Amino acid sequence: MKKIIIYGNSGSGKSTLAGQLKVKYNIPVLDMDTITWVTDQPGVRLALDVSVHQIMEFINEHPEWIMEGCYGDLIERALPYSTELIFLNPGIEQCLLNNLKRPFESHKYASLEEQNKHFEFLQKWVQEYDQRDYEFSYLRHRKIYDLFQGSKREITSTDSDD
Repeated sequence: MKKIIIYGNSGSGKSTLAGQLKVKYNIPVLDMDTITWVTDQPGVRLALDVSVHQIMEFINEHPEWIMEGCYGDLIERALPYSTELIFLNPGIEQCLLNNLKRPFESHKYASLEEQNKHFEFLQKWVQEYDQRDYEFSYLRHRKIYDLFQGSKREITSTDSDD
């Protein structure tokens, strides 16, 4: 049974890898962005218990699954149910370059123009990954990886077989 969590900085390749594994294994993907933010209020986060409830519904509905995101608090809630942890850590410069190639994310933005309005903020946010000290930080992601006792991989390049 595959129950995979993929996480890392924005632009690290989480969605791309999740999509590849979805096709390879024919199992559903939960993009944590879709259960984290209030749909009609940009930048407003749902209550943690609401997001955790949606994670548990997804886990209970699917015998196998992939979850991807950067939310340390949500990743930690899903870890006890996962069989594999993949930490994408290609470096900040690669994340910035990946963001330049980011496709339109219709599940997050109403239009490409709206997505582009947030691009400068996204790039600045990516650059601060090593400086942050909360759930979206390298420090929190490293701690999650180091403490996880199950099967795990840290991918530091974008040239992965998976």
